[in-house]
Amino acid sequence: MAGLVLKLAPRERILINGAVIENGDRRSRVAILTPGANILRLKDAIHPEEATTPVRRICYTAQLVLSGDSDPSDVRSGLLRRIEELSQVFQDPDSRAALTEATQAVIDDQYYRCLKSLRSLIPRETRLMESHQV
Repeated sequence: MAGLVLKLAPRERILINGAVIENGDRRSRVAILTPGANILRLKDAIHPEEATTPVRRICYTAQLVLSGDSDPSDVRSGLLRRIEELSQVFQDPDSRAALTEATQAVIDDQYYRCLKSLRSLIPRETRLMESHQV
């Protein structure tokens, strides 16, 4: 089966091309066959008021592409620049791998993959920010 396969929990919501879809009472799998469809798991969504740190702001920008609220060509260079800026702060191997994956995902127009890679940095960012608040 080609395309994206989503495994949904009961009552899980996803946004597909601007439409919110809610799963039923049981776990299910949904195959998205249309290439380039804008898909966002709402459990992964960052609300605008939560985009208060560098990583969260970049995630929010990628999310806007997935929701169809931003055009990829309008945000691509800004995303790449901000990911590069993060590489000046996150220098451990795991973070570097996530940033490399996010960069390649943007280049490949794979914004969900970009968002997923960047979200893995949020706990590290939180720890870094907490350790510098003395």
